[in-house]
Amino acid sequence: MKIDLSINPVLVRGLLTRFIRTEITRTGFSRGVLGLSGGIDSALVAYLAAEALGPQNLLCVRMPYKTSSQDSLEHAMLVIQDLGVPYLDIPITEMADGLISRFPEMSNVRKGNIMARCRMIVLYDQSEAFQGLVIGTGNKTEILLGYSTLYGDSAHALNPIGDLYKAQVRQLAREVGVPQPILDKAPSADLWAGQTDEQELGFTYEEADQLLYLLVDQRYTPEECVEAGFRREFVETVVRRMRRNHFKRVMPPVAKITTRTVGYDFLYLRDWGT
Repeated sequence: MKIDLSINPVLVRGLLTRFIRTEITRTGFSRGVLGLSGGIDSALVAYLAAEALGPQNLLCVRMPYKTSSQDSLEHAMLVIQDLGVPYLDIPITEMADGLISRFPEMSNVRKGNIMARCRMIVLYDQSEAFQGLVIGTGNKTEILLGYSTLYGDSAHALNPIGDLYKAQVRQLAREVGVPQPILDKAPSADLWAGQTDEQELGFTYEEADQLLYLLVDQRYTPEECVEAGFRREFVETVVRRMRRNHFKRVMPPVAKITTRTVGYDFLYLRDWGT
């Protein structure tokens, strides 16, 4: 079963640039801050944010660790030069190694989480310095699978591409003019040498997009997905990941004691006067 995940990239581009501009300006800000990794997701968001806010109002920050690939830095620079945005290079090696060096047997996952949280600290510091909101770069596939670090790359004030599957990110990236070398390379969080997203996940983004669309958008049961042709083991793996990582997609639960509990009974919408 092959599912068509095509979008109207011109329409979506307009929707997302308006979203960025509206969500930032309604808070009294006019600028954005973005961690630019050299990957397709952050590159796409850079193009959208520069269009929405004006290039001079988007600060892009490259935050390499000592094991980061040179390609990532070069690809991020392609975006910076094409857009003409201000940028900073803030290496995180010393910052991260202050903790990593205390635990010589630390796993790559722990190291990667530390790096992601160091980058969050840098971005929120620059948010204050540049007076701009931090813009997120996680796509829908990653969010549903929990493929992110809580209070790391999942920390932001707004996320323009969080409702786009990876395949749809690719379509929109081509529309806005993301450089070809970024479109062509394998997705990677670049947390350690040779790391790729799909190798770590154990399946491809294309497979995940197709299954997640049925489970989430079409509300298929896992059994119906198996009947549609997906391997049972794959379906169970994805469903298990979605359930296990649900806590990353919601605010922390509050123990209910009173009659007006934040997040339960106290649910007033934001009132921006619009």
